[in-house]
Amino acid sequence: MPGKKITDHQVHKYKQHRNQLSQAAAAAKAGISERSARRIEGSDTLPSQRPARDWRTRKDPLAAVWDAEVVPLLQHDPLLNGVTLLEELQRRYPGQYGTNVLRTLQRRMRQWRAVHGAEREVFFAQEHPPGRLGLSDFTVADDLGVEIEGAAFPHRLYQFTLTHSGWRHAVLVTGGESFLALSTGLQAALWKLGGVPEEHRTDSLSAAFNNLAEEQELTRRYDDLCRHYGMRASRCNPGQSHENGAIESRHDSLKTALDQALRLRGTRSFDAQAEYERFVDMIVQRFNARVSKALAVERSMLRLLPARRTAEYEELPARVSKYAIFTVKGVQYSAPSQLIGHRVMVRLYPQQVECWLGGQCVLSLPRATSRGGQRHPRHIDYRHLVAALKRKPGAFARWVLRDAVFPREVYRRAWERLSAQLPEREACKTMVGLLALAADGHEAQVANELEQLLEMGQLPDLHALTQLVAPRRGELPEVAVQLPQLAGYDALLEVTQ
Repeated sequence: MPGKKITDHQVHKYKQHRNQLSQAAAAAKAGISERSARRIEGSDTLPSQRPARDWRTRKDPLAAVWDAEVVPLLQHDPLLNGVTLLEELQRRYPGQYGTNVLRTLQRRMRQWRAVHGAEREVFFAQEHPPGRLGLSDFTVADDLGVEIEGAAFPHRLYQFTLTHSGWRHAVLVTGGESFLALSTGLQAALWKLGGVPEEHRTDSLSAAFNNLAEEQELTRRYDDLCRHYGMRASRCNPGQSHENGAIESRHDSLKTALDQALRLRGTRSFDAQAEYERFVDMIVQRFNARVSKALAVERSMLRLLPARRTAEYEELPARVSKYAIFTVKGVQYSAPSQLIGHRVMVRLYPQQVECWLGGQCVLSLPRATSRGGQRHPRHIDYRHLVAALKRKPGAFARWVLRDAVFPREVYRRAWERLSAQLPEREACKTMVGLLALAADGHEAQVANELEQLLEMGQLPDLHALTQLVAPRRGELPEVAVQLPQLAGYDALLEVTQ
């Protein structure tokens, strides 16, 4: 074949077939050309016995500058590439070095680096005994283009995997790479797995390691978490992602599988976050089904779980202001007016927020997440504030939290229509009345009616809507009660006696 040297084996094979076949047929059998076959028949030596060629077939185009100029530049900075050096030679010697010299220059540079270049990094393949190592990491999944209730859903995926069997567990994360997300995801994975590996490795997560310290230092909470489960904590070297390659490759395979499954599904929109979580869990279970045999071996090598989980929430104090609002980590939440002035202990879970007062949970809310680039998200529940608004409806027009109180988009559009066509006081009273109807358990029904009215270009009539959603009272049947004669009891008594 062109560009390949003829081997001794091909020569022997050619001579073997030449005794029975023609020159062309024997050359084809040996995989050489007829010209090479003629040269073999005219030679008594094998290719390996021929002296090495010490002459050039053409003049060296770099002979004048290689040792004098190119090598000193490479010694000064070995990372210079061939294109840069060729352009430098063209500037120094105009018209002498064309682009046809580039391949020769690159080949000579590669050979020089192989002999005189700096040492290169060596990778050491590792064995992964069963039950020894588990890995955790986060990955951004915004590229999947998932939508929740028609809005873009920016999120991350936390993933835990065992290096021996390849078993994995994934959890949706709507916030950042916090310790709370790490703790919740890790504990969920361990309890679903039913055991604990000897070592748990992450990259340089700020939730787990104090990266500002000169020595590797665990954060107090992460150290307590690992000690609770009896795991040894470790991390890969900063900037060396290949040391965590087992989890990085699984990030890629999981997101690829999710993307393909979403394409088969035909839509990337989900009605609720819980539906998307079930979708992700289904894909993860498909991966785990492939490693069930290896998992059975590794599961027997895992350490026992502790008697209970450790805390999966973060506690922070907060005071409910006179506006019936409390703030936790820059996020505003509404509260019932009865809690105004009280100092509550807030428990932050990944998906919810609980307020505790005197050892009793007095409020539970879904945790607010940032949507559409919102810097400080809010969760304002209109049910907490509608009673106070009914007493002061005029405050609704310029209320700073007005835009966060609408339970659905149609209520916002209804307010825009009311405020544009009615006097401010009347518009406020109507809007507050609509919110009061929604708070009484008619949110969906009122929303449907508002949708129809807005499509027809009509303003909502609060009295008509109140009559529409009010429970219907059926007509009571007339019941005639006939009282028995008391004399009948006397006759009954006589019979019994």
